[in-house]
Amino acid sequence: MKKVSLSGSLRENVGKKDAAALRRQGKVPAVIYGGAEQIHFFVERNAANKIVFTPDVSIMEVEVAGKTYRTILKDAQMHPVTDSVSHLDFLELVAGKSVKIKLPVAVTGLAKGVLNGGRLAQLFRKLQVVAMESDLPDAVNIDVTPLKIGEKVRVADINIPGVSFMDAESSVVVAVRAARGATAEEEEEEAAALAAADAEGAGEGAEGGEAAAEGDSKEG
Repeated sequence: MKKVSLSGSLRENVGKKDAAALRRQGKVPAVIYGGAEQIHFFVERNAANKIVFTPDVSIMEVEVAGKTYRTILKDAQMHPVTDSVSHLDFLELVAGKSVKIKLPVAVTGLAKGVLNGGRLAQLFRKLQVVAMESDLPDAVNIDVTPLKIGEKVRVADINIPGVSFMDAESSVVVAVRAARGATAEEEEEEAAALAAADAEGAGEGAEGGEAAAEGDSKEG
């Protein structure tokens, strides 16, 4: 997983009034927790925006008062009206301790079903995982190339060494759905199979009717 550096300054006071004053100055209050102690600090709003408004997940090396903390961004609180960043929560990475985090889903390839007129639906943009820091990938990569219309990838179908998924195994992450006017091989094959089944059933019905007629004539 890639690393991003961030510089912050210790907060002189901790409280709602102090936090509000910082925000008025264009700064964002933040905290690092999960280690030996909690570190309360603040960062410039522009720096906060760069790490919040991105789909990427990175290891954040946060420097505060001359000390660097290896962290991940666990939560970003937003203002309910302006949608600006109002607080950042960082989890300190501790050696030998697993991490729970949401990773972005990266879809690669062009699905066979899409080539045949279907459309790709991505139902999850992020998946929650648990892993050691050394096993964390930048993203959950899913190659959709072999997917036909009607096929899907569930959480249970994804395998990344050292990574456990917390979302329900039955959850559909991506799927190829039929679109109007689609002329897919799968649909043609299904139609052919149904036609064959109908023909076979009709044949069996005719044989049954002949047998019944023969029985009636014998009884008569």
